[in-house]
Amino acid sequence: MSQSAILARPDALRRSIVLIVILGCQLMMTLDASIVTTALPHIQRELGFSDASLSWIQNAYVLVFGGLLLLGARAGDLLGRRRVFIAGVAVFTVASLMAGIAPTALVLVAARALQGFASAFAIPSTLALLVTTYPAPEERSRAIAVYSAVIGAAASVGIIVGGVFTQFLSWRWGLLINVPIGAAVLAWAPRVLPETERRRGRIDLPGALTITLGMSALVYGLVEAASAGWGSPSTLVPLAAAGVLIIGFVLVELRQEHPITPLRLFAHVQRSGAYLCRILIVGAMFSTFYFLSQYLQNVLGMSPLATGVAYIPITAMFFAMVYVVRYLAPRLSKAALLVAALGLAVVGMGWLSRIDVGTAYFPQILLPLLVLGIGQGIAIILLTDFGMADVDAADAGAASGLVNTAHQLGGSIGLALLTVVFGGAVHHEANPDVATVARGYAVVFQFAALFYVAALAVGALILLAQRRAVGRSTVTGAVARD
Repeated sequence: MSQSAILARPDALRRSIVLIVILGCQLMMTLDASIVTTALPHIQRELGFSDASLSWIQNAYVLVFGGLLLLGARAGDLLGRRRVFIAGVAVFTVASLMAGIAPTALVLVAARALQGFASAFAIPSTLALLVTTYPAPEERSRAIAVYSAVIGAAASVGIIVGGVFTQFLSWRWGLLINVPIGAAVLAWAPRVLPETERRRGRIDLPGALTITLGMSALVYGLVEAASAGWGSPSTLVPLAAAGVLIIGFVLVELRQEHPITPLRLFAHVQRSGAYLCRILIVGAMFSTFYFLSQYLQNVLGMSPLATGVAYIPITAMFFAMVYVVRYLAPRLSKAALLVAALGLAVVGMGWLSRIDVGTAYFPQILLPLLVLGIGQGIAIILLTDFGMADVDAADAGAASGLVNTAHQLGGSIGLALLTVVFGGAVHHEANPDVATVARGYAVVFQFAALFYVAALAVGALILLAQRRAVGRSTVTGAVARD
């Protein structure tokens, strides 16, 4: 079908096709962070990874992705979001092919790093393109809800898909599946995605350099903390460098005419709270998926396939929450709904933390996962909406970059912190018994529940700020009428 024929169709159909293209890219790139989780033992045996180097299959992707996200967002604002989106998808597709056929451990890690690089440029444009495609507030809220459900479910979908491929084919297909998806996205994107005009300006090189190095140092330091401990120089040096570089970034941005991240985006209480809250709940949930998949295999003895199937209910719950939010959001305060959702997540994670060596999947794991799915699913949708609240079209790319940066940082920070917690819970034993391992997972989930408690406190602040804003608006309106 030609581009002119597609554009001649009703706007609603064209917008739906745009949404499908964007979601295809978002799902492909977001689930890639978790799709190899169930396959790590198989990859280790086939490519000869050591225990220490195995984590770099994940870390190479996370480190580059997290470090370059804000730069990728700014590039889309200046060069055109569709152009940057297509370039990112093309590089990601090639990198996925490289990873899928990697003959050595070094090639696989390099390909994963290239995937992270491509994702950092493509993903910030997805949400920005969605916002410009759906200008009407009601339609935009529905589109963002679906987009958020895909993000929220991607980690569990990755585990499901990875488990199926590992069990029946090969772990390589978990990476190679991106090639046909990427090809389909590349075929449709030039036809249906709207292009944004190039903006006059230049890349804020000092800002780009300080934030990229700062984010990379932060993620690297957290990764090292999980393996070397918090007191190790390999942890302290990069974390200290990250602090200096991030402070330097703020100082640079205050003086830049065209900053890579306009600091005015943080002046809005809902947006700032949404970024922080997202870091907390993604940190809790991403880590839960990581450790729960190990609990199901290492303690309960489930196969990779059965482990993947165990995540289907919570994945379905994430997508079901799109319809729940669509029904409740117009009838309730979104901030109040967020607080209620986070309260449910606290309950679900606290319930899950009661596992032990004899826990059965049903009902002691399934039911808490369903409660978590409701709370997390609603919260992710609302936080994406809050993260883009009242954003000017010119700043849509930067705001999208911040939403995705918070998401990526949350996963990195949560996994690093809770890996340290797990090590302490099992007393860093080389070969702990099954009961000790199970207890370690329970402790991890207890700490993850504290992440949700902190997120609940942030949600309460967002609700308070919203009510104050409504109160001021009411007073102002009354004065104007008088």
